[in-house]
Amino acid sequence: MKQLSILSTILIVMLSCQSIPKGAKPVESFQSENYLGKWYEICRMDFRFERNLNQTTAEYTLIDDKTIRVRNKGFHTEKQEWKEVVGKAKFIQNPNVAQLKVSFFGPFYAPYNVIAIDKKYKYALVVGKNTKYMWILSREKTIPDNIKNDYVSKAKALGFKTEELVWVTHD
Repeated sequence: MKQLSILSTILIVMLSCQSIPKGAKPVESFQSENYLGKWYEICRMDFRFERNLNQTTAEYTLIDDKTIRVRNKGFHTEKQEWKEVVGKAKFIQNPNVAQLKVSFFGPFYAPYNVIAIDKKYKYALVVGKNTKYMWILSREKTIPDNIKNDYVSKAKALGFKTEELVWVTHD
């Protein structure tokens, strides 16, 4: 019975990493090598790991053909100090589908789904397992209004409460 319980737990964890909000689809024909590098967070849904952070960035570097190093950094406005966390991401299916699982805390993974990206890989819309996790990313500290509005509209159509987005400032 104990083995069955452990297997059930492992299965639940594995399936939860494949979660994506209803109606959302990960980008196919994804070019992971073009996604690598530094991204500026333009906005996000508020959640405890990034609460009170501004100037937030994510940097992705290749570890091997299946694993990406993730380095998230932001300035905590209340504590007046920089916070940084390093983790890893792995593709759930293959590197051509932008559906990954990311871990910052040991064996625990969370879904990371790129659901929109421009042809030049300058702007991205990323979601987690449900409508509580969403980010708009840019290669620059700002994003054109037309792209911002398009991504916000897409998120709203998926059920995200876009009026609750946290808009990040960058110096």
